[in-house]
Amino acid sequence: MKKIGLVGGTGPESTAMYYREINSRIDKITGGKMMPDMAIESVDFRRAWGYVCDSKYDLLSSYLAEKANALYDSGCEVIALTAGTMHIVYDEVSARTSSSLVSIPKAVADEVFRRGIRRVGLLGTIFTMEKDYMKKDLIAAGIEVFVPEKAERDLIAKRIFEELEVGIVKEETLREFQTIINDMKDKDGIEAVILGCTELPLLLNNDNCPLPVIDSVDVHINELIKLSMN
Repeated sequence: MKKIGLVGGTGPESTAMYYREINSRIDKITGGKMMPDMAIESVDFRRAWGYVCDSKYDLLSSYLAEKANALYDSGCEVIALTAGTMHIVYDEVSARTSSSLVSIPKAVADEVFRRGIRRVGLLGTIFTMEKDYMKKDLIAAGIEVFVPEKAERDLIAKRIFEELEVGIVKEETLREFQTIINDMKDKDGIEAVILGCTELPLLLNNDNCPLPVIDSVDVHINELIKLSMN
């Protein structure tokens, strides 16, 4: 089995989810006979987030590439960024990294296409919803991507940053998100919702979402496991 490397810390809650799920799923797949070698290079979330907010993308890509290369040097063969927003510099990080990275947007686009879904809503940080890095692979696959209205995007981003990033999950926030998703269903005709921020699964799932969810963490983890066991 190939050693897995995670560039984590953006944020800590989702990084813990990756670590826990990769271990437990491989343990289950192998009938309790094997768990993976794994390493985590955790970044300073405040530093990385500051680079994103200030559009200091060269500094961000250099910082993340430093972490990815440390994982490669430690023997990791399957390496990934554990946050959707950090994929804003995915191409630049890949160009500076000794090993290819496993992309969240590409894994999500492949899963949406596989399910035969053609109209999706995308939720995530303000950058994920307003920029193209999470949409490009979906659009290339012929899938229409919709995001909420501006005021709703701002609300979603605020709840992610102030609550979910620090592990706070509120019922009133769930109701706000459910209302937004229902509005998109009625207005845009979306068939499913992409949880494009790796903290969103803390709040939304197939049991409480008005539409089927495409959980980017779940999809990405499954891809990492498949590649590590190949």
